[in-house]
Amino acid sequence: MSARDHILRRVRTALDGVSPAVEVPPAPRAPDRGDLVALFVERVEDYRAVVTRCAADEVEQVVRDVVGAARVVVPPSLGIAVDDAVGDEGFTATELDGFAAVVTRARVGIAETGTIVLDHTPDQGRRAITLVPDLHVCVVDASQVVADVPDAIALLDPARPLTWISGPSATSDIELDRVEGVHGPRTLHVVLVG
Repeated sequence: MSARDHILRRVRTALDGVSPAVEVPPAPRAPDRGDLVALFVERVEDYRAVVTRCAADEVEQVVRDVVGAARVVVPPSLGIAVDDAVGDEGFTATELDGFAAVVTRARVGIAETGTIVLDHTPDQGRRAITLVPDLHVCVVDASQVVADVPDAIALLDPARPLTWISGPSATSDIELDRVEGVHGPRTLHVVLVG
């Protein structure tokens, strides 16, 4: 008998007589907060992120205004043209550190927590590009804003890599002195469309 078979036999023996049916209580839900988009903006701004609202035909110009003349990584499938932008070409972390900004889309925005979730589809790029440059510009459609975490979970594919962003990267020491940009972008700018 292999070690694997031995371990599996022990697990089966331990589970013998245990009911496989487990009743999972429903997830707690946030109370109705009214205008979800307004709540999302309020919560995102609470995290010291910047929010710019615009119409769909203004997104490209808003993104250009935000990134300025900075070297920027923009996933090609995002469909936003920015001067001096390059697509993600598998840059290393050191190479990504040479870029001032990254522009991505989001998969979902959560109103209750002010959180943006990326699932790294082609218009969001791989996870590394969202963690290294100092400025992350994230385009979120108003239709992507949901009430709370259970609503977001229902939309996400658990097989995809997920990045949950609640404001710019920040940490505090024991005296609660806040330091931004330690573990990711120092600045988060959300372009809210619609």
